[in-house]
Amino acid sequence: MIKTTVEELCSLHTNLSAEDVSRIKELASHLPLIADLNRANVFIDCPTKEGKYAVVVAEAAPSTTKSVYEKPVVGKFAYEAFEPSVYYTLRTGKPMFLNRALTQEGKTVDQSVVPIMGSRQRVIGTLIMEKDITELVQRQQKMEALSEATEALSGILMGLAENRPIIPEMIEESIFFLDQDGRILYCNPSGTNLIQEIVEDGSWIGKELVAYFPVIQSILTDADELIVQEIKMLKKVFQVKKIELLQQERASGTFIIFKNITELREKERELIVKSVAIREIHHRVKNNLQTIASLLRLQMRRGLPEESKVHFVESLNRITSIASVYEIILSGSSVDDVDLFKLIEKIGNTLVFEAEHEHKHISITYSGSHTRISSNKAVSVALVVNELIQNCVKHAFRTIHQGKIEVIFHSRQEQMEIQVMDNGEGYSPQAKPSLGLDIVKMMIEHDLSGNFSIKRAETGTIASVKFPLNREEVQL
Repeated sequence: MIKTTVEELCSLHTNLSAEDVSRIKELASHLPLIADLNRANVFIDCPTKEGKYAVVVAEAAPSTTKSVYEKPVVGKFAYEAFEPSVYYTLRTGKPMFLNRALTQEGKTVDQSVVPIMGSRQRVIGTLIMEKDITELVQRQQKMEALSEATEALSGILMGLAENRPIIPEMIEESIFFLDQDGRILYCNPSGTNLIQEIVEDGSWIGKELVAYFPVIQSILTDADELIVQEIKMLKKVFQVKKIELLQQERASGTFIIFKNITELREKERELIVKSVAIREIHHRVKNNLQTIASLLRLQMRRGLPEESKVHFVESLNRITSIASVYEIILSGSSVDDVDLFKLIEKIGNTLVFEAEHEHKHISITYSGSHTRISSNKAVSVALVVNELIQNCVKHAFRTIHQGKIEVIFHSRQEQMEIQVMDNGEGYSPQAKPSLGLDIVKMMIEHDLSGNFSIKRAETGTIASVKFPLNREEVQL
C-alpha cells in the first residue's frame, strides 16, 4: 500500500524517473524501522515539477513513543518559509542536523535532514527526522529563568561587600548564604547575633556553618534542593529552611534560614494545656449536672405529690438540656464552640422519647444549616429550645395523642433564627402565662440580645427565636 502511494504521488507531482521512484519506494519501506529506532517521526519529501514546493511522499510514526503529528501529512506540500532546512538540503545536497523548527500543529521539534541521492549523484528527495522537544524547551526556559533569578539574588548578596544595605539586613530571621563547601559567604545581622550566642569571635566569614550548628549537618548533606525542618538548639526551637541556588543545573550556593519559633511553640503548648483544663472543667460540670439529675429522679421514684411531679420533670429536663451542651462540647474537637444543630437534636429527641411514657406518639424532625456558636451562648439556647419543645409536648398535644414537631434553623448573615412548629391544638394568647415562656423571654432578651414571638398557625403553633451570632458562625 505504501509503495503504491509513493508511486502515485511521485507520478502525479514530480519529474522523477522510474529508477528514482524505485529508490524512493525502497527507502520508504524502511521508514517504520527507522522511526522506532530513533523514537521520532520520519518523512520523505521530494521536489515538485514546478520546483517551488516539496511534497511529502512517505511517512512513518514511531510505535516506541508518542507521535509528533496527530494527523497524517502524506500528500501535503512543504513550503520553504516553514521548512527552510528541507529546501537547503534539496538545493545543496548537504545535510542539516538538529535544527529547531515549529510544526504546523504548533509543536517545537528538533529536525534533521539528509539528502536522498539518485542517478548521477542528483538530489531526488530528502529524508527528514523530527523529535518533539516542546517539554524540553519549556524546562530549559524555566531553568533559564531560575538561573537569572539566582544570579540576581547572588549579585544582591555579593553587593554587601560594597556596604550597600539590602532587605535581608532588616529581616528578623537569621539568613546565611553558603558556598558549595558549606562555608559562610554572608549572614545578616540576625545571623551574626545567633553565632555570637555560641562564640564571641566575629570572624565567621569563610568558616563552615556546621561548626557553629552541628545539628544541621543532616540538612546540609540532604540531596533535596528545598528542605523545611524543625530543630532544637540553644534551648530554643527553630524552623530551618535550606534552599539551594542553581546555575546551569549546578549548585552555586545554599541559603540556610533560621526562624525562631520558640514563642510560637510555647503558646501552642499553653493552648493545649488550657484546652485540656477547659475540657476537664466541662467534664466535671457535666458529671455534676448528671448527679443532680440523678438525685431528682431518685426523689421522683420515692414518691411525690401529683401537683409537684410536673415541676420536678420540668426542672429535670432543664438540667439535662444544660448537661447536653457539655456532652456535645466533649464529643467534639473544640472546647469553645458547639454545633447548634446537634445540640438541639439531642435535646429534642430526649424530650420526645420521654413523652412516649405518657402514651403520646410524637415525631420530631430537624432541618436547616449546621451552625457553630460559642459554648456560653449554647447554654442559653439549650434552655430556650428545651422550654419550647417541652411546651409543645406538654400543651399542644394535651388532648391529642399523636402529632409532629418541626425544628427549622435559618442562618442569615449575622442573624440566627430557630423556629419550633407543631400541628397540635394551637396557641391561645388568652392562655395563662407559663413559667416556661417567661424563662424563654428572659433568656432571649438578656442572654442572647434577641427577640421571641409565638403565634397560632393554621394548624398548631409557630414559636420563633431570633438572635445575633456576633460573627461566630461557621458553616460545616
